[in-house]
Amino acid sequence: MCPHSADLRRRIVTLYERGEGSIRQLAKRFQVSQDSVRLLVKQYQATGSIAPKPYTGGPQPTLQASHHEVLRELVEADNDATLVQLAERLACKIA
Repeated sequence: MCPHSADLRRRIVTLYERGEGSIRQLAKRFQVSQDSVRLLVKQYQATGSIAPKPYTGGPQPTLQASHHEVLRELVEADNDATLVQLAERLACKIA
């Protein structure tokens, strides 16, 4: 899901700060959820920023930084190995 545009965010916050609409009214007017308006206003009041927050979701990396060097050595030793073979060899080296 993409964040709302900076222009839309600015208009929502400006109108809310001027008292030209409640959270419910602004959500209906701009066809966004009430929660979007509420969170945007809360963020602006706390930080002064209307910029979208960075995406922090997704799975955590399986390989740690220390594993990268081991994997690099395995690939250099046998650059024709398949991913399955490399995964098996890596598991043996780091287990």
